[in-house]
Amino acid sequence: MNQATIRLYHHPLSPFCRKVRLVLGEKRLEAELVEERWWEKDADFLRRNPAGQVPVLRMGGRHLSDSTAICEYLEERVPDPPLLPRDPEGRYEARRLVAWFDGKFHAEVTRRLMGERVLKKLMGAGAPPDSAAVKAGARDIKLHLAYMTELLDQRRWLAGNDMTLADFAAAAQLSVLDYVSDVPWHLFETVKDWYAKIKSRPAFRSILADQVPGFRPAPHYADLDF
Repeated sequence: MNQATIRLYHHPLSPFCRKVRLVLGEKRLEAELVEERWWEKDADFLRRNPAGQVPVLRMGGRHLSDSTAICEYLEERVPDPPLLPRDPEGRYEARRLVAWFDGKFHAEVTRRLMGERVLKKLMGAGAPPDSAAVKAGARDIKLHLAYMTELLDQRRWLAGNDMTLADFAAAAQLSVLDYVSDVPWHLFETVKDWYAKIKSRPAFRSILADQVPGFRPAPHYADLDF
């Protein structure tokens, strides 16, 4: 595979972009990162993805969109190391949890906390954060972390005894929240230990180096022993 053809149009605080970056890193695929302010509806970007969403992966002369579709494409193109179990039950569980974090967790937590506190300012929306949404996000993250604790009390990783795409989907969401210190790690030691394991992987290095102008990361953000 000609890695020189790989380019990822992304935004540093998009958990969906981070999920793809983690898969690229785990598969040892080097990609040029091109930051995209998707909300500006740039004509060139819309030609790459008419949905106007990041991430978009340029690979082999094609533009690929939708983070889960991209990740599964990469899994099929580069099967080692595997990020989906081989058995149907295991693949189902991993995919179920990817959908949980991409959908339910993002809507109930990330969009409310990161969206209201940071993205509104980045996008120049002008409106102040919706305090009710922020309060709901701070409440609901505890429910999700409790669910993750329940899973991790029974398994080594979220979907089973091997690390899968489900772990990357969850870590991507939590990492953008951790950038602005919105994760109550002290209340959920089991999840903190899981995150420390995944955070220490080489695939996470470029993510921990992210800097967004105007928003400094939390002091512990890049600390592997936090």
